[in-house]
Order: sequence, then C-alpha cells, then structure tokens
Amino acid sequence: MKQPFLKLIMVGLSLSCLFAGEEFKIPGLEKMAARAKEKVEVTLDQSMLQLASGCLSKDDPDEAKVKKLVAKLKGIYVRSFEFSKDGEYSASDVESFRTQLKQPGWSRIVGVKSVDGENTEIYVLKSGEQLGGLVVLAIEPKQFTFVHIEGPINPEDLSELSGHMGIPEIVKPKAKAEKKED
Repeated sequence: MKQPFLKLIMVGLSLSCLFAGEEFKIPGLEKMAARAKEKVEVTLDQSMLQLASGCLSKDDPDEAKVKKLVAKLKGIYVRSFEFSKDGEYSASDVESFRTQLKQPGWSRIVGVKSVDGENTEIYVLKSGEQLGGLVVLAIEPKQFTFVHIEGPINPEDLSELSGHMGIPEIVKPKAKAEKKED
C-alpha cells in the first residue's frame, strides 16, 4: 500500500489486538473488501484513540497538538483496498458512498480528478462553527481508500492531523516573498 502509517497508527493497531473496538460498518465496504487482494483496516474508536494518544509526547509541540485534537474525536477509521487489476470495483460501488454522503449536513469541499484515474474527494459534516466529521475517498484504478474522522474538529486544526494516523500529509503553501520596491 502507498499510504504511510505513522507511530500512532502502529500503536493503535497493536493495541487493537488486545482490546476489541466498536464495530465500524459502512454499507458497501464489505463488498469491496471481499474482492480486494490486500486490505488495511484501521479502527480507532474513542477509547482506542485515548490509549494510543498516551504514547504521544507532551514535550514535543507537534505531538502535543495532535494529542489535544485527538482527545475530542470519537473515532478514526481507515479502510484501504488494493486490487489485482483495474475494474475489480465499479463506478457504482464508489457512487454508493457518495450517495450516503448526500445526507443533510454533509458537503463535498474538495474534488480532484486526474486523467490517470486517481481521484480524491473530501466531505465534511458541519456542526455549528466546527466540523462534526470528515470523510476522504481516494479512488485509484487498483486501489480504493475510505477515511472517516468522526467528532468535532475546528477547521484550522485539520492541518494538525496531517501526516498522522494514516491521514496524508497536507503541504502548506509557502508564504509569498514580499516584493521590494525600487
């Protein structure tokens, strides 16, 4: 699989062998999983997040920010499936997830389509002045990844999760250099 799993994911996975987490089911994921040659399933419910965040350092500023953010979350769920060949899952399989995300409160905020078939979509659940959840669909010809972050998230805190718990690194744009006047 292409996605890097950082320290917290590994801790969460090892702890999940010891403690049973809540069942996470999204209609359609089991159908895809049955056809996949390789599956990655990460289930970090609220209790698992709390246990795993205990491994983060309070002294490291980045880890301390992630620890604070994770304390508010209800869960992080990742399902990633790799297939042997193109076409082992269909556009209608993906459309079933999009349909579920058309419920009230959910909005698609990012849609990236490339000519090589690698597409990414991000959906958010608005809850007052914060987000109540986030879903990422990463769609490739031979791979499908579903990420669900459940719980209150301030939009400005989203970048703090970047590169942690299986969430891809978000590259922040560099500040434009000020032009010097002659």
